Amino acid sequence: MFALLMGLKTISPHDLQPMLHDDRVAIFDVNSPQSWMTAHVPGARNLDPVSYRDSELPADKESLLVFYCSNPLCRKAPNAAKRAKSLGFGYVRVMSAGISGGVSSGLPTESGG
Repeated sequence: MFALLMGLKTISPHDLQPMLHDDRVAIFDVNSPQSWMTAHVPGARNLDPVSYRDSELPADKESLLVFYCSNPLCRKAPNAAKRAKSLGFGYVRVMSAGISGGVSSGLPTESGG
């Protein structure tokens, strides 16, 4: 919802699933560390949506970056994705459904660190 309003492209949990083990795809959970410990997309890295450093993103600006937060009404993922685009990343997506939508659509999750 907010991602589209901000001019960002989105990806569904269903479309993300076959990419989970692709080394060229970096997935970022911008929820709280406590939420990330409870459930996150396999391979997702927890990232502070406001104060992340450029060095926390892949060196390759051609990598596909996928950001998600808690649910479709959350603005943290679109804001983090917009910042990545401003840093020169060309392939940025937001999983607007968030972790709650991923879980309800059957996307696998991991817990703990």
